[in-house]
Amino acid sequence: MSRWEPDARGRLEKSALELYRENGFESTTVAEITKRAGLTERTFFRHFADKREVLFAGSGALQEALVRGVRDAPAAMPPIEAIATALTEVADTIFEQRREFAWQRQAVIAANVELQERELIKLATLAAALAEALRGRGVTDPAASLAAEAGIAVFKIAFESWVEGGGKRILSQLIRAAVDELKLVTRGPLPSTP
Repeated sequence: MSRWEPDARGRLEKSALELYRENGFESTTVAEITKRAGLTERTFFRHFADKREVLFAGSGALQEALVRGVRDAPAAMPPIEAIATALTEVADTIFEQRREFAWQRQAVIAANVELQERELIKLATLAAALAEALRGRGVTDPAASLAAEAGIAVFKIAFESWVEGGGKRILSQLIRAAVDELKLVTRGPLPSTP
């Protein structure tokens, strides 16, 4: 093996996802991931703290982008709109660029209860960060917390539709549709269906 390998992180991610899907997350070892990637375990640990971090390493960047989007939204923008705008920007700049990774990652998480719990913790952390960003804009509680939690619910529903739909729609469009649906259900009674 050479001392320097191009795109080591990307190769490790790709190898890990392939092995997680083939053998299951629990059964896959770091040694197997690095062997498939043609890299060393030392290289793996330069990029990831452990094998879970292959799936969750981008959480900090995602949170920063969402908080920045809420913080930078126009002052007159309502809280849920500020969150929706931040979510659609992140959908276009992060998720659409890494579509295959996001879909494969979701399949691995869906197959492992421990990873599902970690994903829920990540979403709760994002909601708390969004609520804090709204408070920084002068939104008081409970409105800040409600808007942040609703925003994360919107994202979760849109993301699941995006994954299940196999890319037939763009994630930001699904987020906008979910926000519109949320506004509809919070306005009052829904029309009865025949």
